[in-house]
Parts: sequence; C-alpha cells; structure tokens
Amino acid sequence: MTPALPDILRGNFMCLAIPAPPESQGEFMTGRVGVIALLSLLAAQEVERGTQARVWENNAIAAVLAEAGEVYGVQCAEVAAIGPVDLSLEALDRANAALRRGLIALHEAVENASDLARHRTIVALYGEMAERRRLDLPPLPAR
Repeated sequence: MTPALPDILRGNFMCLAIPAPPESQGEFMTGRVGVIALLSLLAAQEVERGTQARVWENNAIAAVLAEAGEVYGVQCAEVAAIGPVDLSLEALDRANAALRRGLIALHEAVENASDLARHRTIVALYGEMAERRRLDLPPLPAR
C-alpha cells in the first residue's frame, strides 16, 4: 500500500496531538519527531510537484497507448477520459492506475513481439516517470 498524502499528514497530526507516555521520552521522542519532520518534508515536495507530475504522466502514458495500443490489441478506457476535469490527486491517481495497467499490458505485448523500438520507448517513459515523481531526502546531519 502506498499511503496517500492526506493519510501521511493525518498520521503526523496524530503523532503530535496525542501525548506520548513518559517512558517514551528522550531518544525515542527525538527519533519520532525526526520521522514526522522527514514525512512533512516529503509531503511538502509532493504538494509542490505532485499534480504536475501526474498530469504529465497521464498524458504521456495516454499518448503511448494511443499510438501503439491498437497495434497490440491493448485498449484503455481511461485514455479518452484524460483531461483537466478533476485535478485532485485522488482523481489523477485513479486515472493513472488504469493507464498504468494499460501500459503494462502494452509492454508485455511489445516484449512478446520483440519490438525493441517500442520497448525502449516504454522503458524511457518509466525512467522519466520515476524522475518526475522523485522526492529528495535532506542531507544527513554531521555527527
């Protein structure tokens, strides 16, 4: 399971709002606050870049499916539904999940047909998708 951004932020809230028992003070509490801070930093990056990355990714996958999907008998109903109607992360993720299923089916068909050019196109798309979704960890503090 990949937790959604609201779930992570609610978890951070609960960790800070519910007082910890006295026996969990000291290093345990320091570690707990560090994890909450790290999750908050990653959540901020997701808020900043998440919608743009998903819109780009959905359009890129839809383009690959539209170009090669029919050749290999792979259809994806979500291709026609891509558009700026609902830009919530939840809606974009729903469309993305359907598009990825179509892309995986297409990739399997492309591999079975030994279509090296399309295989390389799909692998390059995977790399670009990962780069656009990348979250950067902060540098480790010096000890």
